[in-house]
Amino acid sequence: MSPASSSVAETLLEASSVSRRFGRVIALEPTDLELRSGEAVALVGPNGAGKSTLMSILAGALRPSEGELAITGSAKVGWLPQRPAHYGRLTALENLVLFARLEQMAEPEQEAARMLERFSLPSDRLSAYLSIGNRQRLSLAIALLGNPNVLLLDEPTASLDPRQRALLWREAQHHVAGGGAVLFSSQNPEEVERHATRVIALDSGRLVFGGTPEEYTVWEREP
Repeated sequence: MSPASSSVAETLLEASSVSRRFGRVIALEPTDLELRSGEAVALVGPNGAGKSTLMSILAGALRPSEGELAITGSAKVGWLPQRPAHYGRLTALENLVLFARLEQMAEPEQEAARMLERFSLPSDRLSAYLSIGNRQRLSLAIALLGNPNVLLLDEPTASLDPRQRALLWREAQHHVAGGGAVLFSSQNPEEVERHATRVIALDSGRLVFGGTPEEYTVWEREP
């Protein structure tokens, strides 16, 4: 994904010293993060580093214990969490209609039908019985309802085959090219190198690196 020019990039979402505690456990230390239009940011780190916690805070699904989250103007956030973001007892179409209504879209049925066709999803099968790839595509379709400016992808390709991965990254590239921002977490160095314009790394809930993919490669090799 090509980085946006710094002269035209707009800040869409900004987190200032956000942190999260669960009792005495510090899941995320105070962290600053800015997402700008036209960029794809990779969020990396070992399991338990705090990546999903930070994603949940940015998505508005988890309140920070401290700090502030600011979304610019009319910017909207779409979120694809690690676990399925839909109801297994509803069909793909019914899920899309439900979430379109929750987004207070003017024509939820029409928008749901459009997304169903866009992602080539079966309309009459309960989502609990969809393949892993189709469940992930349904979650992505839900995340993209309402054309969000910021797209958060938490380990989006972990269980996908090569074809499904290609389809997902095509959607992410389209989002960035349209002036949106993508933040994705990944354990795959090739995905980070190929798709990120910027990398941030967490370790034990603490931000330990921020820079370009090239700088991250050098930093990671340092003793």
